[in-house]
Amino acid sequence: MQSWQLPEYIADILPSTARQLESAKEQLLALFRVHGYELVSPPLMEYSDSLLTRIDEGLSLKTIRVVDQISGQQLGLRADITPQVARIDAHLLSANNGVNRLCYAGSVLHARPDGLLSTREPLQIGAELYGYDGIQADIELIDLMLKSLKTVQIPEPTLAIGHIGIFHALAKAAELTPEQSSTVLQLMQNKDAAAVHARVCEWSLPAQWAAALAALPALYGNSDIIKTATAILPDLPAIRTALQDLQTVCTAFPEQNICIDLSELRVDAYHTGLLFAAYSNDWPDAIARGGRYDGLGSYYGRSRPATGFSFDLRDLIGHLPPTKTLCGIKVAIDDVVAAKDEIDRLRHEGHCVIIDYLPESNNLNHCDRQLVWRDQCWQLIPITD
Repeated sequence: MQSWQLPEYIADILPSTARQLESAKEQLLALFRVHGYELVSPPLMEYSDSLLTRIDEGLSLKTIRVVDQISGQQLGLRADITPQVARIDAHLLSANNGVNRLCYAGSVLHARPDGLLSTREPLQIGAELYGYDGIQADIELIDLMLKSLKTVQIPEPTLAIGHIGIFHALAKAAELTPEQSSTVLQLMQNKDAAAVHARVCEWSLPAQWAAALAALPALYGNSDIIKTATAILPDLPAIRTALQDLQTVCTAFPEQNICIDLSELRVDAYHTGLLFAAYSNDWPDAIARGGRYDGLGSYYGRSRPATGFSFDLRDLIGHLPPTKTLCGIKVAIDDVVAAKDEIDRLRHEGHCVIIDYLPESNNLNHCDRQLVWRDQCWQLIPITD
């Protein structure tokens, strides 16, 4: 292996693409700010327990660990920024018992890629709202997610919504063990109602709960699914509330293409309620994901209602808006000292001024003007081919 080669699923970002990413990030953070979301910047590395590696198996498998040479304790390189923001809300911003709106943009590292086309270093950007448990907060975050995707030119994404509270209510009523719940969740990802039914029958569950769990993989489609689910699923308070929340979201976005999927449960272990994601024809998986995760702050000593979303900005590189190339002003190396004040003035005004160290190479192709001394003053002269 050559010493300059990078690990698998890790890649450099070259100038033009880096400018696109940075420009898109600036636009998104500006969008978040006008909606009241304040920027936070958690560290790349923390003690691994603080990153939820003990309570979320999925995050634990993604987290790269190292030993801290100062304390001797195990550190983790973050695989998800959301738990870090929950920690900030629970501790550093604990003086505010009202609503905290926070946003972030930073790299995360994964021990393994999520897929064959994924990077192990996503640029995660997102927003979180703490302190309010009403469905209005979820709608605010969904609206912000859709506006974010429009900002980075994702055409007409499909909004997919679900509610993990329905599954939790059925699992509790059926008295499933944690291991059984995990097994059924895994089977549901394949939309295999027969496999789910076979497994719950194997456990000799009461017919009512076995039938309801087996029905979830088939409950997907447009808003009419809510009526179907109301008729099929047991009349539990938690299920009624979940279906009402789904209907409220549909009503809030009358022009949006919405798909409801009651078995779309591919989430981190800390999610507790409404789930939402955005899909587009150009991506094999969700472009952005979010949902409610009430109580996550209790792990850090302060339980709070919470909801949010995030996505990998690097995954959208091929669709990011192009950035305008800043044409430069060339200055010959021999003129730099004499033209120092003029160079400083031009740069202060936002012009790109480049010192030409190798005039014979003629490689400053993005310069369209040259600073020259003419008629007793410094002048900008167009460069012609």
